Amino acid sequence: MATTSGTRLDRTLGLTSVVLFGLAYLTPIIVLGIFGLIAGASGGATASSYLLAMVALLFTAYSYGRMAVAFPVAGSAYTYVRKCIDSRIGFLAGWAILLDYLFLPMVIWLFGGLYLEAEFPSVPLWVWILAFILTTTALNIIGIKVAARANFLLMAFQILVLVLFVALSAAEVIQRDGGSGLVAAHPFANDATTLSVISAGSAIAAYSFLGFDAVSTLTEETKDPQRTIPRAIMLVALIGGGIFVLVAYTTTLVSPGVPNPDTSGTLALDIAKLIGGAFFGSIFLAGLILAQYASGLAAQASVARLLYAMGRDNVLPRKLFGVLHPQYRTPVLGLLLSGAVGLLAIWFDPASSTAFINFGAFIAFTLVNLSVVAYFMSQRNASVTLNPMAYVVVPIIGALFTIWLLTRLDSRAITLGLVWLGIGVVYLAFLTKGFRTAPPEMEFAETAETTTEPVHGG
Repeated sequence: MATTSGTRLDRTLGLTSVVLFGLAYLTPIIVLGIFGLIAGASGGATASSYLLAMVALLFTAYSYGRMAVAFPVAGSAYTYVRKCIDSRIGFLAGWAILLDYLFLPMVIWLFGGLYLEAEFPSVPLWVWILAFILTTTALNIIGIKVAARANFLLMAFQILVLVLFVALSAAEVIQRDGGSGLVAAHPFANDATTLSVISAGSAIAAYSFLGFDAVSTLTEETKDPQRTIPRAIMLVALIGGGIFVLVAYTTTLVSPGVPNPDTSGTLALDIAKLIGGAFFGSIFLAGLILAQYASGLAAQASVARLLYAMGRDNVLPRKLFGVLHPQYRTPVLGLLLSGAVGLLAIWFDPASSTAFINFGAFIAFTLVNLSVVAYFMSQRNASVTLNPMAYVVVPIIGALFTIWLLTRLDSRAITLGLVWLGIGVVYLAFLTKGFRTAPPEMEFAETAETTTEPVHGG
């Protein structure tokens, strides 16, 4: 990132600071927000689904680290694919990322609304969703941003809630089954467990990991970034995954088996009340809603600025998207469009909406892995020797994992995702006059500067 004045940022961040930033970006409490969905999809083997997702995405995290070293600039998957493979394929990678950005606020608001509806059933879901959209959009239009210090305080509160949740879950299990109840296999496997159902759960669980590559935006503020940034990306995925597996394990000990589909979206709230009573249930709900609200605020700001960057660079119509509000200096049209898309949450169910988001992520992850291989080939042609294990074997495994997870998504999500990609291909043909010219290049500097808040579900 560069400052608007053109001066370079101070390299003051060490590995610990960068990892903490990445963990804040993941929003760790989301593991409880979608626990019921994964339990339903995995046949109760939630811990296995998270473990498989972590292992699969560690290969992709390694590829992001290789690319962050080679191209220490903002833009992430779009930049890597454009520079290593082809500008047109890079555009489609950016189009897939746009799917994540554009619909992520909708998913965040949907989960927040579901938990509030479960606690206050007399208030319809659409009221909560509309309240999220209106307040978040208004705050983003006038330029309110969550301070970095407040974000780390929020993360600390989330970790506190998670620690209490795990401790109370353990106490519940000990009281019910004795100390031996803490050691069990059923969170990982049971009579109904198959690789197929575990992988289906992993395809949803990957939602919790979205944003592990966000630390690459801190490249110019990090000491020894070529060493620190790749390590930080791996550590964020590993530590975040460890948290997710632990929480999923202890939560499954309390509530084993497959949940009722009608209540799976808010199962964690019922468990919180079971293990800690109404008081802890209120604390849990407050922590989850606060995290979802802050994430929705940042996610909407991010997509609006991405749309602004695309408009400014003539990837989207400049007169519509490449302008800022004259008083607030914010991309109002992008914010309003994000809010309008958020209204779709009223008709989406949690499983399909989460899978829809993951479709774009898996496409981008696959292309990043392939970019590493393409980079290896280009460097070999330039007589530069790179380690084939690091630049060929690992990314190919990562690509195979992400393609496999993509095929395990909800069929409706795959259909909608393919429709989205089809629209992108048609638009690309228009931009490039039938694919004969290179598409306009997007500059992500301003976008990167606005995405230092935790975004999640990502």
